Amino acid sequence: LRGLRKDAARIANAIVFDGADMIRAEAYISISTGSISGKNHVASRPGTPPNRASGFLQAQFETDNPRPLLARFTSSAPYAAIHEFGGVINHPGGTPYFMRDGLAVFVSKQGPGAHHGLPLTKPHTITMPARPYVRPARDKMAPAIRKKFVESMNRLVRSK
Repeated sequence: LRGLRKDAARIANAIVFDGADMIRAEAYISISTGSISGKNHVASRPGTPPNRASGFLQAQFETDNPRPLLARFTSSAPYAAIHEFGGVINHPGGTPYFMRDGLAVFVSKQGPGAHHGLPLTKPHTITMPARPYVRPARDKMAPAIRKKFVESMNRLVRSK
């Protein structure tokens, strides 16, 4: 068994990294599937993965292997966690807006699209429901990752 130790650790580490990358790929697909970017974008229903709007969330996905037998799939997008878990945003207010068809249209405070003299929002909270994309991807891919691990270890044992 001692002879298997190094090979088993190398194979297990590769599977751990591949598994994290499989979860990353599944999360990417779940955000893209059926979503519409741009003008006709519609937010996903709470409890379902977020619909792709700009692609920034997915562009920030990374998979790394910081030490043996540990792999991470992360997103450095500032709103990644609030999509995954939901939460409350304490907005300071001060955003200019106008009303169109009974709905508020928010505009830039500066730059070429700025509209001065418009009313400003007051400080308020925004409750964001969870739109998980990592945990469902993990749960969906777990059986395939386990199967890959078992098959790889069985192949290793049979080869010795």
